[in-house]
Amino acid sequence: MIVRHLGRVEYEPTWRAMQDFTAQRGAATADEIWLCEHPPVFTLGLAGKPEHVLRDIGIPVVKIDRGGQVTYHGPGQIVAYLLLDLKRRKLMVRELVRRMEQAVIELLATYGIAAERRVDAPGVYVGAAKIAALGLRVKNGCCYHGLALNVAMDLAPFAAINPCGYAGMAVTQVTELCAGAEIGTLTGQLAAHLQRTLAP
Repeated sequence: MIVRHLGRVEYEPTWRAMQDFTAQRGAATADEIWLCEHPPVFTLGLAGKPEHVLRDIGIPVVKIDRGGQVTYHGPGQIVAYLLLDLKRRKLMVRELVRRMEQAVIELLATYGIAAERRVDAPGVYVGAAKIAALGLRVKNGCCYHGLALNVAMDLAPFAAINPCGYAGMAVTQVTELCAGAEIGTLTGQLAAHLQRTLAP
């Protein structure tokens, strides 16, 4: 599996690049993980309802092709895009989601943060607050999009939406729960945990 560190990149060109990669890949194309941060942007999934964007705070809203509702991406959040051949890995989407959640749970545990998944709502939670969001698109047996882990960001824009379609959902981040955590270190660690949990 190839891991690419993209740095801080604009959302829409990165999304289009994922689409192109997935459309052009063949049976021998290696799976990849892309790690990045984005400038402030709200993304509205295929099932997304515009009313979940509660007010205009000057942040662009991009309608995209992943599942799910609305979420926020911004500096200080690790975004991990998983470009995987699910057929080759013999992975169903439900199992992939479970493994993605497990990678985040195990990573956070190394920082003394007790996180968990929920049966009713994909993602990773610390108590009642969401710390990581998940969203995927599967096309011809291959997936793209992925997960977003809040590390050291301005959480205020989340108040302008119903995160993942849930009114009033609290959000949190790693630095609120573990002082001294650094996004650069966490990015590499998240990649390693994903590689391990996604191994056949």
